[in-house]
Amino acid sequence: MAKVVPFKGLRYNTEKFNNLDSVTAPPYDIISADGQQELYNKDEYNIVRIDDGMEFDSDTDDNNRYTRSGDYLNKWINEQVLVREDEPAFYIYEQIFSLNDGKPAHSLKGIISLVQLAEFSENVILPHEETISKAKDDRLRLMYATGANTSPIYSLYLDEEETIARLIEANSEDEPDVTFTTSEEVKQNIWVIKDKAVLDRITTLFANKRIYIADGHHRYETALNYRRERHAADGSEVGTKDYDYVMMMLVSASNSGLFVFPTHRLIKNIDRFDETMLVGFLTEDFSAAKIYFTEGDYASIITDKLSEALDDKLFALYTGGNYYYLLRLKNLAAADAAEPDKSEAYRHLDVTVLHKLILEKYLGIDEENMKNQKNLVYMRDAADAVKAVQSGEFQCVFLINPTKISEIRDVASANEKMPQKSTYFWPKLVTGLVINKFEN
Repeated sequence: MAKVVPFKGLRYNTEKFNNLDSVTAPPYDIISADGQQELYNKDEYNIVRIDDGMEFDSDTDDNNRYTRSGDYLNKWINEQVLVREDEPAFYIYEQIFSLNDGKPAHSLKGIISLVQLAEFSENVILPHEETISKAKDDRLRLMYATGANTSPIYSLYLDEEETIARLIEANSEDEPDVTFTTSEEVKQNIWVIKDKAVLDRITTLFANKRIYIADGHHRYETALNYRRERHAADGSEVGTKDYDYVMMMLVSASNSGLFVFPTHRLIKNIDRFDETMLVGFLTEDFSAAKIYFTEGDYASIITDKLSEALDDKLFALYTGGNYYYLLRLKNLAAADAAEPDKSEAYRHLDVTVLHKLILEKYLGIDEENMKNQKNLVYMRDAADAVKAVQSGEFQCVFLINPTKISEIRDVASANEKMPQKSTYFWPKLVTGLVINKFEN
């Protein structure tokens, strides 16, 4: 099973930086062009220069975003902007945040560690979501340029008896070694654990566990590709090099701070789109209740209604007027018939039902179309999605409920992958807290 080990991480020198908010960043794949510029302006040592550097018209094969990433990393190490841990460590990482739901602040706590890479076929580290080649190419070039994991892969494990959770809590009772709050009002805490007995205990406890990738599929597959290429090039034995491991943030699947948000589907450029005809077709598989708004916040009304039936296959169709359609699947048999070769866990996913019984069956948006986003655009914020339809930019939006943690586990355990954009974990892990720089 999983081999989880401590490592000598690279961290920002706290003697030089009092507040790491100025030098850390969100994950690369959610940074907009404007956000990238803001991070550049924030501090000359912001991690974005390494993890998601800018492109320029003057870039060449010898001077580009990737070569600059490698140069920045080496320069900052030499300048002791980044310093390597003096001995191997696990890093307990906590995020404290509010969802503005009237409830007390939530805490998500896990361990940043190295995990030995394993092919998916080995059934040790399991994915749940499809990936895109372009994103993997980008991350591979970055790995070659830096010789490092610049951000942790977000992963889950099962800990029904909470043995690891108790150990984490026992070793994070003191004041954290690093603490700061991001601009999103998420508090970030890091405890550096070097006690060998504790390190060995953690490694032992993970030895009988599988790891489920939550967020970071592209980076994990990239790490596998990098390992294959490097071993082929140097003729070394698998398991003997630093690049046989990848940096992960490991969180118990039963952690109360785990939140998965939905990603809604917006539709555009459908020839002869007809709302009445579409709803008529949908009634073959769904009940369709037309509900008029009596208040102004359309998005909240819809998402609140959806949240009342998390165990049903329930969707909302909004076309821009003062009403929406609440679509409820009549019979799971229709979902079973649509994907007969898949597991029950996969067949009964909300995103599977939506994609197969609505987008593909009635709108003609097949998997290739989805990948190319010809007629389909993904949007996480319901309010933005509703506004985008009201503006006329899109013909309609299908709003959905979030995927459950148990569904992620079950699909991964069946060695299957969900459609793209099935999960959105929040809050996102901060980049720049710890870097894994290969030494060999």
